[in-house]
Amino acid sequence: MPAPPFKMNFTYSKVMVRMLSFAQTIPRVGIVGAGTAGFYAAMHLSKNVTNIQIDIFEKLPVPFGLVRYGVAPDHPEVKNVINQFTKVAQHPNVNFYGNVTLGKDVTLCQLRQNYDAVLLCYGADEDKTLGIENEDATNIVAARNFVGWYNGSPSDKNLKIDLSGSTAAILGQGNVALDVARILLTPVDELRKTDITEYALATLAESKLTEIYLIGRRGPLQVAFTIKELREQLKLKNCKTIWREQDFKGVSEMVGYLERPRKRLTELMLKSLQDNPVDFSQCQRLKYFKPIFFRSPTKFITGIDKKLSAIKLDCTKLIGDKLEEQRPVPIGESEVIDCSLAFRSIGYKSVPVDKNLVFTKYGTVANNKGCIIDNNVSSDLGRLYVAGWLGTGPVGVILHTMGNAFQVAKVISEDLKLSTLSKSKGGFEEVRKIIAKKNNFIVGWAGWEKIDKYEIEQGKLKGKPREKICSIDKMLEVALM
Repeated sequence: MPAPPFKMNFTYSKVMVRMLSFAQTIPRVGIVGAGTAGFYAAMHLSKNVTNIQIDIFEKLPVPFGLVRYGVAPDHPEVKNVINQFTKVAQHPNVNFYGNVTLGKDVTLCQLRQNYDAVLLCYGADEDKTLGIENEDATNIVAARNFVGWYNGSPSDKNLKIDLSGSTAAILGQGNVALDVARILLTPVDELRKTDITEYALATLAESKLTEIYLIGRRGPLQVAFTIKELREQLKLKNCKTIWREQDFKGVSEMVGYLERPRKRLTELMLKSLQDNPVDFSQCQRLKYFKPIFFRSPTKFITGIDKKLSAIKLDCTKLIGDKLEEQRPVPIGESEVIDCSLAFRSIGYKSVPVDKNLVFTKYGTVANNKGCIIDNNVSSDLGRLYVAGWLGTGPVGVILHTMGNAFQVAKVISEDLKLSTLSKSKGGFEEVRKIIAKKNNFIVGWAGWEKIDKYEIEQGKLKGKPREKICSIDKMLEVALM
């Protein structure tokens, strides 16, 4: 840890201004998670509730969650929402407190004792698994960890990945799966212009991959990726997309019945299938992207060294009347894809950080329109809410999360307006005393601004927009500078 000790190093000015007005009871809201859902909820609350105090807690010393660690480095325009979030954090009634972990530094009950409302937005931190044979083999990587690795997430910076083979397989057909494929297939010189980490660049520069499969259990009409990501993939330099014609049997006849977004996406796949013949005279310099449909992984095949060598896939067909509800079932045939590297990209799941949280079978916190089902009816405890992936599951893009966060924030606003607040809650002034027993290294917004400035300066030295700090200790050190 850095020295001297970080004795609650943050700006008190906003807190002191509010303390002067406590003759009037001011509602206090604690938000856990400084990602998209947390900031959008804070934005709505600060605009729609008079004299409210909002404290945003984040387990990392830095804000922005998946906007910082999940958005691909070659999609800088998506990260522009950070400008909105910065304005929210600079609002006089909003505070950011980083390096504070729920369940470790403070309990959920302690937060509820000191806030009129507690909103949980800590997202989905673990990836779903396939549950098939040899899934623990060497060089089978969770896409979530790979994305965190090239984006500089402290928890993923030491990921070991071997790119010395020629073929990789990505299991899943969502936008994250396409992000993984695109990063692996994009010329390194183009990635150097982004904020991708230097260690990722060095590893990718040595990559021998020339062929990547994108494997899905269902068909072209059920893919989860969007048209923007597919267009980018189809336009990659020195990369050919090869579809299997048999996978598209009957698809063209369905196009006229599809809703517009799905129709446009399907038309693009069909056009690529028809207009993109392989020029084998260029094979020596080309890389290949090969989407495969109607295949379900059933076994990872390994050698005696426990290293991946192939994947066994069951052939499937779809059953069910409604297109969006059709599910794959095996047809009794299988095939094997040789590969030395596989990425599991089948979704994320949330983890319980408090024993009192009730989770559904879908891996979300049980809730009704954002209100958490709570058996504790004590009037002394603040009401409990959930927004973002923790409440909805890991679905949708930033726009979907924004809509959900606004809806839940509206519920909180209405509940606060209807509530009779008999006395002021302790808020962060009391929570700070609890945290101090275990953690003296809280990072306020001013500390984040120092980290932000440092990263931008380091990036300029390398001709990049930013070089992220990947060590929590280093983040704390810079925040103290």
